[in-house]
Amino acid sequence: MKTRLLVSALFIMLITVTSFGAVKPYPVKKNVMNRDLVITNLMNGIKSGNQGLRLSSSYFLGELKSDEAVIPLMRILKSDENEEARIMAALSLVKIGDARGIFTIKQAISFDSSERVKKMCSIFYQYYLSKK
Repeated sequence: MKTRLLVSALFIMLITVTSFGAVKPYPVKKNVMNRDLVITNLMNGIKSGNQGLRLSSSYFLGELKSDEAVIPLMRILKSDENEEARIMAALSLVKIGDARGIFTIKQAISFDSSERVKKMCSIFYQYYLSKK
């Protein structure tokens, strides 16, 4: 009985060592994304009629710090009817950090029709000033 238990334990250890002990690392494939294509698709997304797609596209344009998106995001911040879209555009403009976008956020603090948008733009602008 002890011999059988010992053989089983050795067999399990042998399998474990051969399975996990000397594993060659697989070559890591780099996920190369075509930035221009991604930005083009996101720019099309902010023109969509789908509100969720518009908001997420605005967000990711800010994450990518896309200079091409500054003008469309400024347009959203100035004239979109949806408060959430204007707030997301302001957030993305702060992330991009372009002077034109920052100026638009500064203007929205004073002139936007929504108190919520004014407050959020003020928070974003203060954050921008603290990082600068």
